[in-house]
Amino acid sequence: MMDLFKKLKSMHLLLIDDDEWVRDSLRMFFESEGCEIVALETAEEGLEFTTSHHVDIILVDYRLPGMDGLEFVKHLPANQVGTLKVLITAYGSDDLLLKAKQSGFHACIPKPFTTEIIEASLERLIGQ
Repeated sequence: MMDLFKKLKSMHLLLIDDDEWVRDSLRMFFESEGCEIVALETAEEGLEFTTSHHVDIILVDYRLPGMDGLEFVKHLPANQVGTLKVLITAYGSDDLLLKAKQSGFHACIPKPFTTEIIEASLERLIGQ
């Protein structure tokens, strides 16, 4: 099994979720493993951040105030080529999963999730 966190320590992670509890708990989880993660509340903040910072992995919630997660990836700046995109959603219908794939998402994580699910998903993505 690869050492996921060893790889993640050299990567830039971005989390966008309007749920403060999700932001805080994931930030603490990644930071406790020595990883850097920027946690923002809205897609608009995410777009602003990504214009001046390259990120390797984006975890974005589907339902956000304002622009949703699918719209967000359509507006990502050109400097985000190669970024791994993961959609987090409590609304995992087949239709949404298809739209996410068509929008360029590499994975979907259903809510509610555990850190083990996040780890397994990232491990699959990075291990490819």
